[in-house]
Amino acid sequence: MTDQNAIIERLGAVFVESFPHRGTIPDTDLLETVFSTRSSSWSCLVQLEQRFDLHIKIDDIELDDLRTLARIARLVTANGGAAIRRPRGCLRTAAD
Repeated sequence: MTDQNAIIERLGAVFVESFPHRGTIPDTDLLETVFSTRSSSWSCLVQLEQRFDLHIKIDDIELDDLRTLARIARLVTANGGAAIRRPRGCLRTAAD
């Protein structure tokens, strides 16, 4: 399994846990089905930052970056997130 696929799998689990009343599959348009309110979009960003131990600058993203799990996975990867979460405070190595 590639790192991107592992991230998509983890994202699916996060969405099922965070939004249990909404089904999510990798190509579901999340802007139409999950992020119907601004607060749900903010909640998603907070979850991403916590679950993948990263910080996303709001100025660096477009609304379309949140449209599908695959696009969110690219956003996570672009911001230094990995499929396996490091414990908070764990330093990244040169190999990271």
